[in-house]
Amino acid sequence: MDKLHHIVVVGGGAGGLELVTGLGNKLGKKRKARITLVDAGLTHVWKPLLHEVASGSLDANANEINYRAHARKHHYEFQLGRMSGLDRTANDFGTPGAQDNCLFLDSLPALPARLSAAATRELEHQKVQVLTGQPVSEVLEASIIMKDRTELPSEMTIWAAGIKAQAAHQQADTLFKTLCNRLENGEAVPFVYNDHGSLINFSRYTTVGNLMGNLSGRSMYIEGKVARLFYLSLYRMHQVALHGMLRTGIIWLMDKISRAMHPRLKLH
Repeated sequence: MDKLHHIVVVGGGAGGLELVTGLGNKLGKKRKARITLVDAGLTHVWKPLLHEVASGSLDANANEINYRAHARKHHYEFQLGRMSGLDRTANDFGTPGAQDNCLFLDSLPALPARLSAAATRELEHQKVQVLTGQPVSEVLEASIIMKDRTELPSEMTIWAAGIKAQAAHQQADTLFKTLCNRLENGEAVPFVYNDHGSLINFSRYTTVGNLMGNLSGRSMYIEGKVARLFYLSLYRMHQVALHGMLRTGIIWLMDKISRAMHPRLKLH
């Protein structure tokens, strides 16, 4: 009978996949623990890239990670499955019909006023109507009902409301240290969230964001090419956590070659 500690991580998102990668490389490789990842899908795509996948400007097949292949390389196991019975009412505020008629994204962070205004201007420039100050009172199969009883037709409704800041990378790093400590009878590492700012990417159109200063504690507004560079660096940091520095460099080079040889839009 295998008497190794068995660590099970449910969900192969940014935090979950980084966590099992680190645990597999440190504990699974040395047979100090058995690591298992459970996810309802077979592949991982970094969620901030999903809008580019949907628009056809990014080939998901070239940027996704196969869980089984990644598990073999990083000394953990993968099981296809999903968690049932998870209470998500905190994200939909108990809105009637939301659970049955919406697709859910993770909670979005509250943005500074200047950043929200810049994002709104860009969306309106792209002919997207932004409605504020009108809470959703009910979600129907083909429409949503606003508080003032205005009914908006909808072929697809996506619920992305919330106020929780996304800290998957920081959470994964803290939990990794805690689990390693626990196997050595050590103490848990307290989680302290550090707000480094927010970035909003509008594909090839523009990127806006604010960065938190480490010394002053004040934020700095950025946009355009500088903001886009910071946004792309976050993705490369995620890749380094999953593949290491050398392989990430090779992936970056292959991405550059692919963009030079293939059309900008994926048409099939």
